[in-house]
Amino acid sequence: MILYEYPFNERIRTYLRLEQLLLRLGELIPRIHALDHHFALATIFEIMDVAARADLKSDILKDIEKQKQLLASYRGNPSISETALDGIFAQLDRCFQALNAQAGKAGQTLTENDWLMSIRSRIGIPGGTCGFDLPSYYAWQHHAPELRQQALEGWASSLAPLAEAIYVLLKLLRDSGAPQKVAAERGHFQQNLPSGRTFQLLRLRMDPAQGVIPEISGNRLMVSVRLMRPLDDGHLQASTENASFELTLCA
Repeated sequence: MILYEYPFNERIRTYLRLEQLLLRLGELIPRIHALDHHFALATIFEIMDVAARADLKSDILKDIEKQKQLLASYRGNPSISETALDGIFAQLDRCFQALNAQAGKAGQTLTENDWLMSIRSRIGIPGGTCGFDLPSYYAWQHHAPELRQQALEGWASSLAPLAEAIYVLLKLLRDSGAPQKVAAERGHFQQNLPSGRTFQLLRLRMDPAQGVIPEISGNRLMVSVRLMRPLDDGHLQASTENASFELTLCA
């Protein structure tokens, strides 16, 4: 099954982008090839660029507080484990304190490293990190893998508070939805959303054996899914066949 996700607002869109970059970074650092570590460093710079939004940190801290207030309303509910609630509260408190204690934006301390910033200024230029452009970086790529990994882990550690907060908030958001099986007649599905409730994320799980790709659009009033079939030349064509998939709306 392939899982597609569609964010309903810019804040969740940013969270998902950061999550994707952080997961990629986690995949690249443990590898030993210098090329993998080059792209790990490029990913760190990408995370810094996405996290440079002025209000991102305050948005995350506000979302953590909202989650704590929501969870507090479950206190005393016999169907909710108090032990599980305490564990989530502790995790949210830890995320809040770690992120709040961090000065500036994510990766702010890395901007004080002139060597890293010289690489950052060149890495976006096609071929800009050749040995004749950045001989010291070229030499670093020839260090033992363990030394490169140690350096990357040190630089990535400044992103750890952001990473944990993003992971926790997205997990709680995804867990808030209940999956439902729906059918798209002649390749199209549309559903009105209930008034008075604001959804933040749509999750769509589809069997790739059906051979179609969902194009999702939505707003606070409705969601629409158009199923497209890939052609041999790479273009997409609207499907006119019936299909089914699993839909989850997360608030």
